[in-house]
Amino acid sequence: MSFREKALVSWVGLRGAVPIVLATFPMMAGVARSEIMFNVVFFVVVASALLQGKTLMFLARLLKLDGPLPDKPKYPLEFDKSEHTRSEMREIAIPAGSPMAGKPISELKLPAGSLILLINRDKGFLVPRGHTTIQENDTLLVLAEPEMFDQINLMIEAKPMQSGE
Repeated sequence: MSFREKALVSWVGLRGAVPIVLATFPMMAGVARSEIMFNVVFFVVVASALLQGKTLMFLARLLKLDGPLPDKPKYPLEFDKSEHTRSEMREIAIPAGSPMAGKPISELKLPAGSLILLINRDKGFLVPRGHTTIQENDTLLVLAEPEMFDQINLMIEAKPMQSGE
């Protein structure tokens, strides 16, 4: 998640439930004037939600996050995770400049047990083979155990070392 996305999420994130629940504890304990405290907390939560709601689009435009969402492809296969498997199927985007781009799958040194099931390229799908070359802006549909995805993501984002470093 980019800094701009994190800033927007932190501005509009769910904040009201915890203070309201916590404000009920003194009421349940019978603390004097706890109803006033609850009313103040409730008012502040509602007011901040209204403020956040009214400023959401302004902030999204300011952060340049107000564009339409990209179309999510409908893959021609499904994966139903069962209790007997630890594997997950995830989409992995190959960004411009990724060290994976331009390499055939057979040279990627993916973690043992991970498998590229499908490649979404130019609004179409192709079934990868060992000689299939990964390209920038490809989206890989990968089947692997959850902890393997961290290693795969590091491989995608790794920057080649500059000479002299």
